[in-house]
Amino acid sequence: MLQKFALIAGAATCALALSACQDQASSGGAARDYISAVGSSTVYPFATAVGEKFAEATGNKTPKIDSTGTGGGFERFCAGVGGETPDIANASRRIKKKEFDTCAANGVKDIVEIQIGIDGIALGEAARGPGFKLTEEDVYKALAANPYGKPNTAKTWKDVNPALPAVAISVFGPPSTSGTYDAFKELILGKGCDANAGMKALKDSNKDKHEEVCTTLRGAPFYVEQGENDNLIISKLDKNPTSLGIFGFSYLDANKDKIKAVPVQGVAPTYAAIADGSYPGSRPLFIYVKKAHVGVVPGLAEYVAEFLKGAGEGGYLGAKGLIVAPKDVSDAAAANAKGMTVLDGAQLK
Repeated sequence: MLQKFALIAGAATCALALSACQDQASSGGAARDYISAVGSSTVYPFATAVGEKFAEATGNKTPKIDSTGTGGGFERFCAGVGGETPDIANASRRIKKKEFDTCAANGVKDIVEIQIGIDGIALGEAARGPGFKLTEEDVYKALAANPYGKPNTAKTWKDVNPALPAVAISVFGPPSTSGTYDAFKELILGKGCDANAGMKALKDSNKDKHEEVCTTLRGAPFYVEQGENDNLIISKLDKNPTSLGIFGFSYLDANKDKIKAVPVQGVAPTYAAIADGSYPGSRPLFIYVKKAHVGVVPGLAEYVAEFLKGAGEGGYLGAKGLIVAPKDVSDAAAANAKGMTVLDGAQLK
């Protein structure tokens, strides 16, 4: 057990930045002998399963994992280094350039990016729901605040597409702090917008205007945020059989008795369709590790190794809905974890 998180004998063994070590020493910061992770609600069930296996195998304390949403997780992760800050950010999208820059400005300069697998942005309805089959454009027309630059007047799905049921547009989804929210806007809403030639041209002529028109969502009662708890969306659908929900594939997979998948572009969100990329809502999942904490927080490197073990081919996370990444991605993740290779940020957006 560490007596003080940032008091390490000898300058050569102090893995945290010197300023952080001094801050901890002067403030009398208490020891932290457990791993702290924050972030994505989609990654949360995988991270907790890994935490249990890790504690059982190593005898270390079970990691403390908070489901804050991807954006909220990066905010806490990037606040600095030291025992009061998380070791890991769980993310259902890649870190943004502005988040990476915030990290650097706060002294978090060595970040290790590890893709743990693949997930899908699933649309689902109650088991007794009407049986929706949607296109990306249907979703855009129903949920965009100003589809194609005009105020949205659609009240029912039939208003959007005559082939759809005449039931009120009602979608329960994640908040703006969620990586699922960001991925939904990029992978489904944005593509539905760009099905229109004028909107696709706007993307080249006025990127900011394009983003506003294509990815600004309507509010309640059409799109209703449910916080960082995807299980709450599941329960809402059970009570509202004509509504739809947006969540990670693992939640759909774990609740087959209550909800059913809604196909998008004629493809249902299944393990195979997400793995091969034929489902339009496929997305990568990541963990980001604060390299300065490796060797200081007990078991951090071992926890990361356990995560990749569970996420690999035949690993136990498959039973929880995590989809194995292609071999080249898995190999790169393993190399990053083994060497704690630092992300340079040059390719971030």
